[in-house]
This record gives sequence, C-alpha cells and structure tokens, in this order.
Amino acid sequence: MLNKTDMIASLAKGLRVIECFRAERPRLAIAEVAEMTGLDRATARRCLLTLHELGYADYDGKFFTLTPRVLRLGMGALASMALPQLVQPWLDQLSEQIGQSCSVAVLDETEIVYVARAAQRRVMTIGLMPGSRLPAHCTSMGRVLLAALPEAEARALLDRSDLAPRTPFSLATPDEIMARLAQVRAEGHAVIDQEVELGLRSLAVPLLDARGRVVAALNTGVAAVQAAPEDLPRLYLPAMLRVQDALRRVLR
Repeated sequence: MLNKTDMIASLAKGLRVIECFRAERPRLAIAEVAEMTGLDRATARRCLLTLHELGYADYDGKFFTLTPRVLRLGMGALASMALPQLVQPWLDQLSEQIGQSCSVAVLDETEIVYVARAAQRRVMTIGLMPGSRLPAHCTSMGRVLLAALPEAEARALLDRSDLAPRTPFSLATPDEIMARLAQVRAEGHAVIDQEVELGLRSLAVPLLDARGRVVAALNTGVAAVQAAPEDLPRLYLPAMLRVQDALRRVLR
C-alpha cells in the first residue's frame, strides 16, 4: 500500500480534474469542476489554470476545454500496452470477414475503455476510437467484463454506476443487470439490444489469456435493421470464438 507521505496530493487533484471532461461535457466552468470532484472552488480554479498554463486546456474566461495536447497522456499509455498491438491484426481480419465494425475494450471501474477498433461503417452517433469510454453496465463488452468478476465485486461496481436509462430499452436497476450478468456468465457471450443507443445492437465475448483469465472483451456492433437480437450469435459468434481461441494462445 502507498505510504501517505509518498502521495502527491496536488497531482491527484489535477488528475481528478482532467477526468471530469467527457464527450458529453467537453466545456466546464470552475463551479462545475468543483462540484464533480468535491474540491473547493479555489483548488479547482488553480488546477484548471495550471492545465491552461501548460497547454492542456483552453479557457475563454468562463469555460475550460481540454486541448489535443492532453492526448499525449492517453496515447502514451495505449502505445505502451501490448494488448492493442496483439489484437489489432485479428480485429482487422474479423471485421473484413463479417463485414461489421469490431472493437476490443477493457474495464476501468464503471466504464469500458476502447483499446482497439476496426471500423467498417459508423453505426453510432458518436465516433468511437481507442481511448473512448462508455458505461460498462449497458454495453455488450461491459456486460462480459462485469460477468467475469466475482458477483459481489460486480454488484459493488453497479452500485457506483449511473444507471440512468440511455434508451427505453435500457435495464436500469442493479437486480435486472445482475440477472443479465448471470445469463452472460452461463452463455459465454452478451447481446445488447439498443440499450446504449437506439438502432444499435451488439454481441461481445470475453478475451482470455493463456491461464484462462478474462483480460478484455471483443464485440461487433450492427444496425438494428440488419439483424434481430436473437440472430446475432448465429451470424457472428462462430467467427468471434475463433478469434477468441487464437488470441488465448498469445495473450499473457
């Protein structure tokens, strides 16, 4: 465990401030950042102005926005990970074979983080790329990754999640989602029917390492007009399982 004297509190506060910015909230005022981080306004202001001074944020006198410079932090992390490099060729091949976009993601607390993607066509209103984040509880890859956790740990993550429905199809209570996780655990894959966004269905399977540990998830997303939810496993699961098996031999 980290010794308290070894922790740089100001760095921790600055990272909390950076994490406030998301695709759905790219512009934030000092008061908003203070509320979201639990910091007082003066501390939030100093953190934001420091980011602005270092070129990581723009400031128009009221709102702060992150600059492309901040991508150095995330892209450096992705570049140092072996997982994206290992899965990308398989992802490209799978996407070409089935004619659909495919992605790989890992779990980060209550969210999934995309680490690799091969896009055939855009089926979501938001653009997805390595580094993109979505809620774990309502995504196919998130369900697969949550199902791999001990039940108590998965339930604790759900209790910390914002379960506000994104569409009329979204499961919105921990009990409903836990029941679906049990189904995912039994079947070995997850199907999502328009819970993230209307018009989008997806299928995901876990990616395991050589010791059988779930290290990531693989999915494909299709427009709802292309296939019914019950047809996704028949159409795409065999090809995805072949990739799963191949990657199990190389993931460490």
